[in-house]
Amino acid sequence: MAEVKQFFTESGMAVKPLYTPEDVAGISYDEALGHSGQFPYTRGVYESMYRGRTWTMRLYSGLATAEESNARYKYLLSQGSTGLSVALDLPTQLGYDSDNPLVEDEVGRIGVAIDTLADMEALFDGIDLGKVSTSFTINSTAIIILAMYVAAAMKKGTPIDQIAGTTQNDMVKEFLARNTYIFPIEDHIRISVDMIEYCAQHIPKWNPINIAGYHMRESGADAVQELAVVLATAEMIADETLKRGIDIDSFAPRLSFELWTGTDFFEEIAKYRAARRMWSGIVKNQYGAKNPKSLLFRVFAGGNGITLTAREPLNNIIRVTLQCLTSALGGAQAIHTPAYDEAIATPTKSSALMALRTQQVIAYESGITKTVDPLGGSYYVEHLTDELVRQAAEKMEELKRQGGLMRAVKEGSLQREIQQRAYAAELAIQRGERTIVGVNRYQDEEADSIEPPIYQADSGVRDKQVSRLRRVKEQRSDTAVAKALERVRKDCAAKVNIFPAVLEAVNAYATVGEITDAMRAVLGETIQPPIF
Repeated sequence: MAEVKQFFTESGMAVKPLYTPEDVAGISYDEALGHSGQFPYTRGVYESMYRGRTWTMRLYSGLATAEESNARYKYLLSQGSTGLSVALDLPTQLGYDSDNPLVEDEVGRIGVAIDTLADMEALFDGIDLGKVSTSFTINSTAIIILAMYVAAAMKKGTPIDQIAGTTQNDMVKEFLARNTYIFPIEDHIRISVDMIEYCAQHIPKWNPINIAGYHMRESGADAVQELAVVLATAEMIADETLKRGIDIDSFAPRLSFELWTGTDFFEEIAKYRAARRMWSGIVKNQYGAKNPKSLLFRVFAGGNGITLTAREPLNNIIRVTLQCLTSALGGAQAIHTPAYDEAIATPTKSSALMALRTQQVIAYESGITKTVDPLGGSYYVEHLTDELVRQAAEKMEELKRQGGLMRAVKEGSLQREIQQRAYAAELAIQRGERTIVGVNRYQDEEADSIEPPIYQADSGVRDKQVSRLRRVKEQRSDTAVAKALERVRKDCAAKVNIFPAVLEAVNAYATVGEITDAMRAVLGETIQPPIF
């Protein structure tokens, strides 16, 4: 008898050859699905969804200097982009100035270099910060970057209660995946909550944290791990904020999320639906929120770079299209589409435009925005949604039994899980058990000789950046800088909200490195041991 082939989702859930009403017999429509814009929000956080407003279209972009990035932002906005997503270089992410010899080869390489408020002013020169929504993919130095954005807005005459956007500010995934942390995790979490507290009181349209599963998935986690860790992180952040006596309904409406959109079409759509159902239940039942906006899992869907290939890069256009369609059918509030050449280099102007056009064609030509949750009611999608809810809830309970999320991160057990999952996934590709078109199957040797245009960063970017930094230091008041940095140190030591002190330092044109060093002097640095 021939062996029956087994099929599984990317996260390892068994897939039957056919789904019927029996597979959804235990699912109550009113309790598990409901209507869009109503608890438990499985079908969408807003009643009309894209019929009322299309998702925000963002392209992750940051090019060497503030001036070059500014030109790219203006171009994207002129072509219909409805939000900006700022990529910052590694020195800025790690709290080093461009003139630090430790980072001379990294200045402006994977994003824009920001040293002082002068750079932030140049970055948004000629852009109305009261009308554009801006997302910053920044974590360890997020409080400094947000303070610079606030200061830049104030200098433009824009009231800070009118600026809108997001700072990623998720330190858990830094320790799990990206490793661009600086301080001990407890201090990083406290600083994240400082931002949540300040924004709740003064910047009501700003999302002070974007709890992200994207980077865990890039590192190898599956959809179940992504869901469980993102929601466990949100619980931890909520708990720490509540300890300050802040009401859940004053900050929960501005907690935002970012999930990774892979190429397993139905599982990824089900994941977004499961996330909305789970989060609304947690905030309503566990925290007793009264404001319906507190229950909304508002999500930025990231088309992912790790699925893009350097071989046959034009194939990436199809992959990105699929990821965008998946994110939209999943009900995302904002979507990022990577450019097809990102596996090779920073996107060119033309490849970035293609990424934007991908979103626009799907939004305005496909017809998927005409009705809400068009895949709702599919036996397969509803079964997957329910199964993801069940498995993610089990994983969250497992984390609690192990002593909580913080302990799992500090001991490295979560990191090991993700590494093991990444290793198994790579083995499947190497063995040919999982097909990557153009890489391990259907290879066209002639296609590899066709090279797309490559973005060339300005080789003199560091010299330009150091020159501007020198001018800023010559023109600023050293007395004001010293006074502001001393306040940062004192407030860090006193464990009071440090945002006002950081804002004062930024307005004095203190540098990212100087402010970070002031914090390092009190909080110290942390180095994770190797985890295998």
